[in-house]
Amino acid sequence: MSEKTMRDRMLAGELYIADDPVLGEESRRAQGLAHRINTMDPNDGAGRRALLEELLGAYGEDSEIRPPLQCDYGYQTTIGARTFINWGVILLDVATITIGDDVQMGPNVQLLTATHPLEPGPRRDKWEAAEPIVIGDNVWLGGGVIVCPGVTIGADTVVGAGSVVTKDLPPGVVAVGSPARVIRTL
Repeated sequence: MSEKTMRDRMLAGELYIADDPVLGEESRRAQGLAHRINTMDPNDGAGRRALLEELLGAYGEDSEIRPPLQCDYGYQTTIGARTFINWGVILLDVATITIGDDVQMGPNVQLLTATHPLEPGPRRDKWEAAEPIVIGDNVWLGGGVIVCPGVTIGADTVVGAGSVVTKDLPPGVVAVGSPARVIRTL
């Protein structure tokens, strides 16, 4: 039986080294597509959609991402139907990022799946890992929200601008702060 590649380890959620040549090529591909998306004519909606469909694992019907956007790999991110993502999104999609239908995201939202060892030796040796992020249907993330690795945000939840979400949020609540905490049930 063959040894796992760094890509296999990354996709399995295990520790891996990101400067692996295969992962480097996949990341450069994503950066190139993102650059094309970010610099194209803003009136070319069909062209932008085609590039987003090439970049992402799935891109739902009637969804919109306003550039600029940045991502690690693209294929690890899926976006449902009728979702709107405002300018400046960062999708560190080392692990999967699943964004539901009818989601609204303000400008400069960051969805960060990457993690690093706490121990100094493995961190110095460039080992890292990741945990998936799930954003449920009809979630609204205000401007500048940061969602940390391994977080699931339940359907119909609102996260206030500038909040840092470090733990799962249930469906149908309003959460604010750093770390984000539930202040109201909807």
